[in-house]
Amino acid sequence: MKHILTFLLLGFCTLGIAQEFEVSAELKPRFEYRNGFKTLVAEGDDPAAFVSQRTRLNLNYSSEKFQTYISVQNARVWGDITTLALSDKNGTKVHQAWAKLNLSEKFTLKVGRQEIAYDDQRIFGANDWAQQARSHDAFLAIYKPNDRNRIDVGLALSANSETIFEEDYEVNNYKNLQYVWYHLNTSNFGISLLLLNQGLTYDDMNSEQQVDYNQTIGTRVTYGKHKLKADASLYFQTGKIAKANLSAHNFAANVSLGVGADFNVGLGAEYMSGTDMNTTGTDLKSFTPWYGTNHKFNGWMDYFYVGNHRNSVGLLDINATLAYNKDKFSAKLVPHIFSSTANVADSSGKIYSDGLGTEIDLVLTYNWIKSVAFQAGYSQMFATETMEVLKGGDSSKTNNWAWAMIIIKPSLFKTNFKKD
Repeated sequence: MKHILTFLLLGFCTLGIAQEFEVSAELKPRFEYRNGFKTLVAEGDDPAAFVSQRTRLNLNYSSEKFQTYISVQNARVWGDITTLALSDKNGTKVHQAWAKLNLSEKFTLKVGRQEIAYDDQRIFGANDWAQQARSHDAFLAIYKPNDRNRIDVGLALSANSETIFEEDYEVNNYKNLQYVWYHLNTSNFGISLLLLNQGLTYDDMNSEQQVDYNQTIGTRVTYGKHKLKADASLYFQTGKIAKANLSAHNFAANVSLGVGADFNVGLGAEYMSGTDMNTTGTDLKSFTPWYGTNHKFNGWMDYFYVGNHRNSVGLLDINATLAYNKDKFSAKLVPHIFSSTANVADSSGKIYSDGLGTEIDLVLTYNWIKSVAFQAGYSQMFATETMEVLKGGDSSKTNNWAWAMIIIKPSLFKTNFKKD
């Protein structure tokens, strides 16, 4: 590593332009106790306990005309290989590898493997909670005519590998994707508009692969002044998914108020349309937050939209937030009341009440030093009989989840060069 850094520094010095180079890392070990996480405990189920860890090495180089960023990571569970293993179970992957070309003061191109995150990360997010996180192979054109306006155009095209002729796409991913995101920022308000078009593959009646396209169209508005903050968003989805006609919507609103110097209270609600379980039609009314940081929303026990609940009965989430923040310590308590927005029915056709249950989330954070933070959390689900129909398991049992995590993000090396 020392010889590599020396070689890079000598090369940068010869360029004679303003530039910066940094090597940073991240280690994130996390202990989890799961006893009803994502789904209800069933008879005979025993709690799971394990430690997962993310390890990253990041290289960042920037100059006046371009920037490059490479992030290599390994995500593992302690003990998933023996102490004498020759190779890792999950291996090491390139999480990000992109270049940004500053063609002018207003126009930038960004190409390569990259995280894509906008607004509150409901539709596009980095999904940082997951140890593997999320990144896309994409091309972005970014136009910023001034400090208040920004337009991003993103394009992606997916394939299994380099081929001579067309082949079926076998990866659980979009076949192609295009989007436009616009953001306007004023002193107190922020307004975003998003148009997403994506093609998803499916096999037709002849077992031949086809591509159907669906669209997500929406807006988000934010307001902040003094100790009052508020936001509201509205999204519609249309098009087709595997021949099914899609017609879905999402609405969310949140408001928070600072109380004194250290406390904050908030109320929020989110409505996502769903499809009746007893329907005989082929239309799909379930909203999908496609590439968002879904762990951030609808309860931290991940019962909804975190690798699950897609094309299901939707969700109404009414929640509150009680937060305390002083010096290096913060605490947050978030209770949720969950309901379905479409009919929940069992195999006999019996329709159940909409109420799914209540979840209470607690997280504590201590920022020890700039590069190191400690976090711990506890959540408990108080589910209803309707949740049993939806998820299986036993709502009368204790369904809870506890975790503790250390986040370590050191800057290993950083240097700046100025013009001669």
